[in-house]
Amino acid sequence: MILRFLMSALLLAVSPVLLADAITGEVQKQATNYTAIIMFVVFIVFTMGITKWAAKRNTSTADYYTAGGSITGFQNGLAIAGDFMSAASFLGISALVYTSGYDGLIYSIGFLVGWPIILFLMAERLRNLGKFTFSDVASYRLGQTQIRLLSAFGSLIVVAFYLIAQMVGAGKLIQLLFGLDYYVAVVLVGVLMVMYVLFGGMLATTWVQIIKAVLLLSGASFMAIMVMKSVGFDFGSLFAEAVKIHEKGAQIMSPGGLVSDPVSAISLGLALMFGTAGLPHILMRFFTVSDAKEARKSVFYATGFIGYFYILTFIIGFGAILLVSTNPDFKDVTGAIVGGTNMVAIHLASAVGGNLFLGFISAVAFATILAVVAGLTLAGASAVSHDLYACVIKQGKAREEDEMRVTKLTTLTLGVVAILLGIIFEKQNIAFMVGLAFSIAASCNFPVLFLSMYWKGLSTRGALLGGSLGLFTALLLTIISPTVWVDVFGYAEAIFPYKYPALFSMAAAFIGIWFFSVTDKSKRAGEERERFFAQFVRSQTGLGATGAVAH
Repeated sequence: MILRFLMSALLLAVSPVLLADAITGEVQKQATNYTAIIMFVVFIVFTMGITKWAAKRNTSTADYYTAGGSITGFQNGLAIAGDFMSAASFLGISALVYTSGYDGLIYSIGFLVGWPIILFLMAERLRNLGKFTFSDVASYRLGQTQIRLLSAFGSLIVVAFYLIAQMVGAGKLIQLLFGLDYYVAVVLVGVLMVMYVLFGGMLATTWVQIIKAVLLLSGASFMAIMVMKSVGFDFGSLFAEAVKIHEKGAQIMSPGGLVSDPVSAISLGLALMFGTAGLPHILMRFFTVSDAKEARKSVFYATGFIGYFYILTFIIGFGAILLVSTNPDFKDVTGAIVGGTNMVAIHLASAVGGNLFLGFISAVAFATILAVVAGLTLAGASAVSHDLYACVIKQGKAREEDEMRVTKLTTLTLGVVAILLGIIFEKQNIAFMVGLAFSIAASCNFPVLFLSMYWKGLSTRGALLGGSLGLFTALLLTIISPTVWVDVFGYAEAIFPYKYPALFSMAAAFIGIWFFSVTDKSKRAGEERERFFAQFVRSQTGLGATGAVAH
């Protein structure tokens, strides 16, 4: 009943905007893509049906947080891909290839390299040791209160910065594609993400991500095929023609244009590689499968889907050089691309498939944002309800119904906060926020999680102080870097000369964790080191040290 009411309210929220456009005849009407809006509404109605179906199956916290472990490895791999392949990846990397050529691959390769790390080092151990969140793993043999507080704090900061970037991106994208007002677009995304998570939990979120992944991969594949068809399916011709047309000429086939100094290159690479292994909404997905074997399959399939997707973005970027940059229909009176270079993939969709395919890709771009923010919201809600409320405040003695109530209140709160942040940061340069989210994940979440599984000498004091050091170093260096100090605050020169802090903040985290652990001679630290063997056995087998199945 509530779901039906909210759906009706959502459709009513869209209708007055379209009606006002039609009555006033404002310029905004000309930008409205009605094909995209129809496809978007179809997607919403379909996924709301899935949410209603999933809501009936959420009878426990395990169902809500992890879909009761009922997701298969293949399904979870698609869902992870759907969670990871954001609109920023689709539009942003295509735009980078369009403007910088070969160098655009630095981001896609960095994102992709993180997955083998998760596959070989973390997936099985995560599934065998954890239950709902990665804090379960990090705190397995360490102090529950201290480690869960640190992990929850790190997770919420990552979720917050990631959400801001997604909400602002959603508002700008939908404002351009659908002709909707920015504030209406932000509210729509906020309301929808709350509905998916509040009623459907992980099961609905998973299927939204799967559907979105299939749609995005299908659309990108069609675009890439049409681009290759235009050059006779010859990569040599594709690159040769692009070199002739592009203003940089042969430079687009040479590396070193985007990140020129080695420190920035290494720091960016570390953030992308290890940040992936510390993102709470990605790590949470490994608890949705039944066992470690399915967790390993999940990463295998996700790596394949994501790798294939990034190959497509490379072709799409070069295709845009050929088919968008040479077409005056996609340029304004000054000769610049309408909507900026981030819209070249959208314009390419129009060039290869006409208005119908443009509508499809536009709707998929919106669906992409919804899938990502739903995953982020669920991760943030579980950090508060499971880690902070159930395990820290209630010391593991919380009733399921109370924990679920806190989860839903947190979801509603996150939805309101996300909408407000999206409105507040509308005019700000939010590009640094995604980089900061990855840097914090790589500097706080990943070191604590990785060493808790692999280093016997780790103590609670070392994890807490070292992880906190990495977290605050990443925050501080980002603030005094050129991205914020110069671009946002307007100072002439940055205190910290590099855009990406991960090299320094990760080093601070690992050195801090090591130093504060080896100097910890307390009785408690000794007991924590003694528990490492039992943890190791369970991480490898899923069984307790005595052979009993661990639950």
